[in-house]
Amino acid sequence: MKRELVPEHIKKVIPYLPGKPLSEVERELGLKDVVKLASNENPLGPSPLAVEAISKHINEVNFYPDDGVYYLRQKLASILNLSMDQLIIGNGTTDILGDIARTFLGPEDYAIVADQTFLVYRLAVQAVNGNLITVPLKNYTYDLPAMAKAITPHTKLIYIANPNNPTGKMVTGEQLDRFLNSIPEHIVVAVDEAYYEYIEDPSYPDSLKYVREGRPVIVLRTFSKIFGLAGLRIGYAMANEELIRYIIKVKCLFNTSHLAQVGAMAALDDHEFINEGKRVNREGYQFLAEELNKLKIKFIPSVGNFILLIFQEDPYKLYEKLLRKGVIIRPLKKWNLPQELRVTIGTYQQNLRFIKALKESLE
Repeated sequence: MKRELVPEHIKKVIPYLPGKPLSEVERELGLKDVVKLASNENPLGPSPLAVEAISKHINEVNFYPDDGVYYLRQKLASILNLSMDQLIIGNGTTDILGDIARTFLGPEDYAIVADQTFLVYRLAVQAVNGNLITVPLKNYTYDLPAMAKAITPHTKLIYIANPNNPTGKMVTGEQLDRFLNSIPEHIVVAVDEAYYEYIEDPSYPDSLKYVREGRPVIVLRTFSKIFGLAGLRIGYAMANEELIRYIIKVKCLFNTSHLAQVGAMAALDDHEFINEGKRVNREGYQFLAEELNKLKIKFIPSVGNFILLIFQEDPYKLYEKLLRKGVIIRPLKKWNLPQELRVTIGTYQQNLRFIKALKESLE
């Protein structure tokens, strides 16, 4: 009997498609001066301190990086009031999200994810042949009571994006407390806080308190957003020492480059750049909200660096019109949001360019 080369669960995986890169749009449409507002990247570029640090270490790339990422973990531990053993560094948080699934899920185990959320959670579970339970959002935010009700005796892992990508809505500290106190202690909860630094709402959870209490909660953050280092691929997760020890067992060797490590360390000290990023995002959101209201386009109030736009009909033609005008935003059909588009908040000039192209496209 002929054996299948590829396992059935791998055949069923639908790869994640990132936002269109600038170079692809320029090449396909013959455009120049394209604005990318599709992937929630920092419109200010990378942290200048990170660039300076990387330039000083560029001649060291012939050496393998520090696999334990000692100095970055030491610095983060000091800033966050954690022990180094409560931290793991990854090739972006997407890397660690996959490691979490590999660590805690077997073929008989179940993971719970939201239906309209970051697609990598679903892919991470499918890649290890785990079983998925998907729970729809409620008013574009996580329905934590419904997720708690979806738990079965075989549930081992729950992924939560806070705020949720792509809707921009968050769950509060009170809501997360109530949820965690209602679920069995053997379930690992991964809380993805990729947009943590942009949050200004005082009701946002202090997720690290669960880590300090030793609960089975893994908190993930990244250098891709406010720090502007998405191209370096570096993120981190925090959990109790036992969970971290197990995740380390499955992580890829040398999973973060030397330049990513030194860039991330320097970016942590770039307080001026971080504050400027928050200001640009805050003012950009206010500008876009006002302009979208003038155009009578419905959108979801966001606490992140992006806004979800809602249309009565399929907006894909609008997305394509914007592409031809050199503005890239994100269609969301694959996220089970067929009437929505997501736009990243850019600089004032980028936001202005988007609104101008939007008006022209709607006409």
